[in-house]
Amino acid sequence: MKFYIIAGEASGDLHASNLMKELKLLDTQARFRCWGGDLMLAAGGELVKHYRSLAFMGFTEVLLNLRTILNNLAFCKKDLEAFNPDVIILVDYPGFNLRVAKFAHQKGMKVFYYISPQIWAWKQSRVHDIKRYVDKMFVILPFEKEFYANHGMEVDFVGHPLHDAIASDKRLANTGDFKEHHNLGEKPIIALLPGSRQQEIERVLPVMLSVIPDFNEVQFVVAGVSSVGDGFYNKFLSNKKVNIVFDTTRELLRSSQAALVTSGTAT
Repeated sequence: MKFYIIAGEASGDLHASNLMKELKLLDTQARFRCWGGDLMLAAGGELVKHYRSLAFMGFTEVLLNLRTILNNLAFCKKDLEAFNPDVIILVDYPGFNLRVAKFAHQKGMKVFYYISPQIWAWKQSRVHDIKRYVDKMFVILPFEKEFYANHGMEVDFVGHPLHDAIASDKRLANTGDFKEHHNLGEKPIIALLPGSRQQEIERVLPVMLSVIPDFNEVQFVVAGVSSVGDGFYNKFLSNKKVNIVFDTTRELLRSSQAALVTSGTAT
């Protein structure tokens, strides 16, 4: 089968890449054309666009990059028609993906959605577009199944993919090894997961860091994303008693006592 998969951020790249690996077990001839990142590329996808060029959020940032967004959407529509997939799999990223879903539905393409947008938290009106344009929704939080049922839509609950990613990743070391490898202290770790997009990090990370003085008995470690760059993080972390590790969120979570998390972080 031919799959066209669209993920717009680091966490989507991770979860989509694992989905691709599982689909390959079911269909060794599966072909993937995708918008995502290095993990989807490594899983055998034909990478069309990297998520680094797609990560716009908030009204101002979207407005400033509107031409780029519209050009990406126009290109995606043409690329979809040229590839003519058996199924499109959309991974979260609703601002872009719901527009793709509408186009694909109008063209008679089958549309699956893996990892629902958090419409139960904001923009609940999007449920109407999902009902119109999505053939099958796969949700990762138990209450989402009931939420959609209340809106007259049956969805499949498949569990949170991060649990599988942590459990199956052979690179995950024990807590002592992780601390030694990253030159961390012996105190218990609290992981800070501020997201994978600059605007999200800029808004969330200072709030997370504000709790540090109240917890002297633990050490705080930020889950950084290399695509953002350490220079961006440094302006928030200077003079803070906190460490940062890059692209090892799963290992960090495995070694942590607890975590402060914003949506969309699981690299």
